Amino acid sequence: MDSQTTQTIKLPILQPGEYDLWKMRMEQYLQCIDYTLWEIVENELKARSTLLMALPNEHQLKFNSYKDAKTLMQAIENRFGGNTATKKTQKNLLKQQYENFAASSTEVIEQTYERLQKLISQLEMHGEVISQEDINQKFLRSLS
Repeated sequence: MDSQTTQTIKLPILQPGEYDLWKMRMEQYLQCIDYTLWEIVENELKARSTLLMALPNEHQLKFNSYKDAKTLMQAIENRFGGNTATKKTQKNLLKQQYENFAASSTEVIEQTYERLQKLISQLEMHGEVISQEDINQKFLRSLS
């Protein structure tokens, strides 16, 4: 991979409540940087360091005690992924946010669209399927 490509890839930072999306992006990031990062022992330190850098600053010290990437990833999943009840609650909250979605008077149309797309992505990660027609109607109705 050339240095120009490496410079354009941005490390995904974990946001609380968005573990599933972060995990998917993190796997893609690691595959782009070094496909064998998880598999080769000599890259273990690099994988662990990369995972720690992807955490918000306030969480890095909490996870620093994990000495290998695999247990660190498991700890991150346990902390941010949540259990079945947590995921169900989060799914219900996302559904409610989708139902009540409205454009803000302070944002431009692109920001409203991006916010809706993010919400839809999160719902899809929880197994919800929303038709493109419903999405279009929701977006159009949300505009003032």
